[in-house]
Amino acid sequence: MEAMKTAMKTKDAKSLEALRAVKSALLLAQTETGSKAALTEEEEIKILQKQVKQRKDSAAIYTQQNRADLAEPELAQAAVIEQFLPQQLGTEEIGKIVDAIIAETGAASMAEMGKVMGLASAKLAGRADGKTISSIVKSKLS
Repeated sequence: MEAMKTAMKTKDAKSLEALRAVKSALLLAQTETGSKAALTEEEEIKILQKQVKQRKDSAAIYTQQNRADLAEPELAQAAVIEQFLPQQLGTEEIGKIVDAIIAETGAASMAEMGKVMGLASAKLAGRADGKTISSIVKSKLS
């Protein structure tokens, strides 16, 4: 809410639009559960990640269609929303965690990728993108 007020005062339309979308998504998620209970931090992070992913996917589509005028605002909104997410881990740190999971589970082939991905996704929730985790797991198991 404070970031939204600041965006209004500075007349930053892109930030304001992104923050309003986040507020809307959070309120919608809270009312979907049917209770007045507040969302957990984990649920809020998932919603924020979904918002960022939607914007990045849209920007990628616009870029493929040579529509930089539409891609730029999407990327700007994604950057605003990412400020509220926990610091993302780098590929090195993700690789170390995946190595530990592989050693723990004894996975040796691509057939066991699902088991490793399940544990890795749970352990890295909110700190790494699923696509990045998947590519690292594939490279380690192949």
